[in-house]
Amino acid sequence: MHNVLITGGAGFIGSNFVRYLLRERGDARIVNFDKLTYAGNLENLSDIQHEGRYTFVRGDICDRASLDAAFRDFAIDTVVHFAAESHVDRSILGASVFIQTNVAGTQVLLDAAKECGIERFLHVSTDEVYGSLGAEGRFSETTPLHPNSPYAASKAGSDLLAMAYHHTFGVPVVLTRCSNNYGPYQFPEKLIPLMMINALHGKPLPVYGDGMQVRDWLHVDDHCAAIACVLNNGRVGEVYNIGGNNEWKNIDIVRLLLRTMGKPESLITYVKDRPGHDRRYAIDAGNRLDLLPLVMRVAGHGDPAFGAALFHATLACALADWVARAAEARAVRTVACAGGCMLNAVLAAGMRREFAARGLALHEARAVPPNDGGLALGQAWVARQSLASAANA
Repeated sequence: MHNVLITGGAGFIGSNFVRYLLRERGDARIVNFDKLTYAGNLENLSDIQHEGRYTFVRGDICDRASLDAAFRDFAIDTVVHFAAESHVDRSILGASVFIQTNVAGTQVLLDAAKECGIERFLHVSTDEVYGSLGAEGRFSETTPLHPNSPYAASKAGSDLLAMAYHHTFGVPVVLTRCSNNYGPYQFPEKLIPLMMINALHGKPLPVYGDGMQVRDWLHVDDHCAAIACVLNNGRVGEVYNIGGNNEWKNIDIVRLLLRTMGKPESLITYVKDRPGHDRRYAIDAGNRLDLLPLVMRVAGHGDPAFGAALFHATLACALADWVARAAEARAVRTVACAGGCMLNAVLAAGMRREFAARGLALHEARAVPPNDGGLALGQAWVARQSLASAANA
């Protein structure tokens, strides 16, 4: 593995994997091939854009000519395929783009890889292809596929195509299916960042149905480590489940975030349930991941550290990045935060570490003077949100 094409590398999991591979594989050269749809954001990778082993190519996996050029120009020998439409709600509103990108796009990418004779094609998928569980049991790699949403059906279709290309044409495919991820750079339409952003602004937190849907949560860095291990050690033609052994009801996640942030549960607003909403997902990652000696970031349900880890991993890093850019624009290196006015004290140490890593000093005070020569954290947050809103208008 020397020249790696990562599709969807500007998205949530893809951008974290780009960073992981650059950090852990000093011999890897990475080509980030991304269409930059609404969920792709190059700011996720702004700190490594000048890294000599990293190249960004804006392209669509449905465009064979663009793919052929990337494979040829960069002598690609390995593909890690993240690019996908991935939000269930959006697939219910309109399934066409999911079929086009997730199924047709994967087929075009597989054709391009087949012609180039690559060494490894890792297809990243989801536990949602298995359908819904009852109160007991977990998904294994041999669980029959039973997708219940247009999104899940499109991913199941892409999984079957990838395996068919291995069986028919000998494309060296390995396939991973993961549980729900959390961590930095997640797009705010997803449960955890959406709830935190709404809570920060005092807005209602919409919870589907009774909120008792169960998901298995996995830190994105652990997911990236597992993907890298499958890429290096996985057997061609095999499926590998990747989970966190960390089941939580959606409503418990929301309540945990509110407690961690010091916000009232009165912000919770129950809304009409999503059509066909799967009740429970749970991954059994033990059957094949015995060759992947991972130490997961959280111990499971009831771990008191999980609330702080969940909150810090998703928000602190993102805030630090956004504030660092705002501070650079204003040529300041001190960021002022009125004590308790914006974030719960549980984040203090973590925020100081995140800011120090970016060359910023975090000044905590009872009140933030209006002209202290620094940058008020709350002001930076509001500015960032305003810029994002304007960009999406």
